[in-house]
Amino acid sequence: MDAPREASGPNGPPPDAPNPDDLIIAVEQMIRYVRQSARTGGLSTAASSALARLSREGPVRLTELARAEGVSQPNMTQLVTRLERADLVRRTADASDGRGVLVAVTPTGLEVLAARRAERAGALRQLMEDMTGPEQQATTTALLALARVIRNRPYPPEEDRA
Repeated sequence: MDAPREASGPNGPPPDAPNPDDLIIAVEQMIRYVRQSARTGGLSTAASSALARLSREGPVRLTELARAEGVSQPNMTQLVTRLERADLVRRTADASDGRGVLVAVTPTGLEVLAARRAERAGALRQLMEDMTGPEQQATTTALLALARVIRNRPYPPEEDRA
């Protein structure tokens, strides 16, 4: 059981405010649980993330994909090669620049993504089934609010990523 918190000063958080560390730990636990529930395709977190980005944003140059995913170009080249061998992505010539190559998700890649998304949704649904009605509503409201704020906030520039 947590130790009682002392009352804060007039400018501090109210005594019943959640501890930010507790919230971070809860978010990390939820993300880990939901991520680990997706087994289809045997993809790493990095592969799943790159595939999902290609699905959302369409074909992109390998260098742009590496930058967006926060990895080096050589690492992204290796990842794309593995995804291509598994028929999850394909490389095509960039019509706007004959020297460039675009990476695009394949129909098989879309199927794997859909299956993984269904697995993650099922894991989240199972977690929420163990909550009371008010907890389910509060969680739904909080997650949708966080998603909205994240969508409206630019990601930090590459040099700010740790």
